[in-house]
Amino acid sequence: MARINPSAPPESVISIIAPGMQIVGDCQTEGTLRVEGSVEGSIFTGKAVVVGEAGRVIGDITTQDAVISGRVAGNLVIGSRLELQSTSVVEGEVHARRIQVEEGTLLNGSVHIGETDGSTLTHEGQSDSEEQQLPIDAGSWHRPVVAAPKR
Repeated sequence: MARINPSAPPESVISIIAPGMQIVGDCQTEGTLRVEGSVEGSIFTGKAVVVGEAGRVIGDITTQDAVISGRVAGNLVIGSRLELQSTSVVEGEVHARRIQVEEGTLLNGSVHIGETDGSTLTHEGQSDSEEQQLPIDAGSWHRPVVAAPKR
């Protein structure tokens, strides 16, 4: 059984979307979110997002750090470090200060590396800057994504 420490700071909490669990709607936490199931909606975290090998996200991810091993169809706005592992499949626009891409990653979309300011995306998904970013139509991502070839 899990122990819950009510005095723990919110940024130290790890929330888990377990295998077989499906979330339809946006997820927001000050801590870390680990996705082993599926999320259809945007994810906003204060610390980190981990998408496991079986994890699926259809929506945007906004966080400080991210490690992606599963599938993401949506924009990634990463304030610090993004790691795309060899089993990851990403379709969408990527903004990150630093990025590590392992051999075998499938990445379809534009990549912007360097300083990311907080104005790129807000919690409502709207741009704060005068330059409007076009949203990715999440409805077009419902088709299955072909997995990377096995080595």
